[in-house]
Amino acid sequence: MRATMRAARSRAAKPPTTALSPTGPLEHLVSAFGIDTVLLATVDVQGRLKGKEYDATRLVERLRSGALSPEMCGYVLGTDLDMTPAVSGPFSWQSGFGDIALLPDTRRARLLPWLPGTALVFAEPISGGWPHPLAPGTVLAEYLHRLAGTGVVPAVGIETEFVLYEGTALDAAAAGWRGLRPAVWDNRDYALDQPPTVREFGRRLRQVLAAAGLPVEAVKGEGAPGQIEVTFPYGAAVAACEQHVLFKHAAKTVAEDAGLTASFMAAPSTGVGSGLHLHVSLADFDDRPVLAADPQDGTELSELGEQAVAGLLTVLPEVAPMWAPYVNSYKRLQPHSFAPARLAWGRDNRTCAVRVVGHGRSLRLEVRLPGADANPMLALAAVFAGIRHGIEAGLKPPPPTGGDAYEQRGVPLVPQSLEEAVAVFEASALAGELLEERVVAHLARIARMDVDHHARVVTDAEVARGLVQA
Repeated sequence: MRATMRAARSRAAKPPTTALSPTGPLEHLVSAFGIDTVLLATVDVQGRLKGKEYDATRLVERLRSGALSPEMCGYVLGTDLDMTPAVSGPFSWQSGFGDIALLPDTRRARLLPWLPGTALVFAEPISGGWPHPLAPGTVLAEYLHRLAGTGVVPAVGIETEFVLYEGTALDAAAAGWRGLRPAVWDNRDYALDQPPTVREFGRRLRQVLAAAGLPVEAVKGEGAPGQIEVTFPYGAAVAACEQHVLFKHAAKTVAEDAGLTASFMAAPSTGVGSGLHLHVSLADFDDRPVLAADPQDGTELSELGEQAVAGLLTVLPEVAPMWAPYVNSYKRLQPHSFAPARLAWGRDNRTCAVRVVGHGRSLRLEVRLPGADANPMLALAAVFAGIRHGIEAGLKPPPPTGGDAYEQRGVPLVPQSLEEAVAVFEASALAGELLEERVVAHLARIARMDVDHHARVVTDAEVARGLVQA
């Protein structure tokens, strides 16, 4: 099975072969583009790049000769958002924080034009000669493989929202994270008259992503002040997730260079929510679409499509820490916010948690639950687990919602807090059945660290509400 997973990853991420391609063997990129720095990186639980910088020429020589066996402290896979170590579990003080081995894939290095003279090599965490079972990439590959056992292959398109603020992150930290000013002062949803700083940011971001072989489909203003939405082309699941991780790295770097800050918090301020919408279509092994009852031009779901929807509505609330990992994540899921508040589904209905959109071959499921703070690898693993469960169990969904899902009182609410979500996750027999117990325990442990952090911190809102009135 592991060999199948590794082969699937290799096929999904096969780079172009043109002479000036921004992806390809590391040695070629170093010579073709004058690369002097290589980032050897993996993806942590929070969906961030973590690793080390190397001199490019020396790294190529050491890897070629076998003189370098890359490693990093194992706690990278087990810390919270602030890189705080856990007190128990496989990556904790009890473990002694030993190193884990990394297997770099130098065949598909990538130029990073937003960092001059720099390329990136993804490295897979290894345990006992196999992909580390708790690494996000391994979790995604595992549930992608299990979904393939039902006879279907997903394609994925990701759209994400984030907010641009004036000033760099260093400026914001120096101000105690207070008085943040969005780069746009009003609602510029779909507007084509963005301020110059925002226009230049968008242009620069598109340019560096295209030069890296990661072109975006569209960039638009969103509904909150300073909010931007970026849509990516459809593709294989692993490649889509890796593109999103690199996009976030690029967006933050380009923003910093422009004297701005790009925030991917799910709810960076009261009343503002940034989502990570996952568009998923399904095909059989002969690339024939299977979601539509009429694959030519229909908008009605096939029986398998209905099973997939039912599986998502059943499983996703049981595994919420995989798509809403922080205390802040749940402050986005509010009524009439364009983020889902109830576990409803509907056809082209943006008030629902699962929106069925498109027709015929393009018919797809848009999962609107994850926020911009989610790790797409873990969120998609949860989605694939839900779809697989729906298909294998032959589930039937409730009737679709045709109106305002926020007012559908008979439809269950989404989880209301991380504390509630973690308790359900840990106790869920379904989560334990669909996911490996060690994955549930690992992700629940990290989520509880976020709950514990916020439980002992006095917030500005508490002071404003209670300093005088209490």
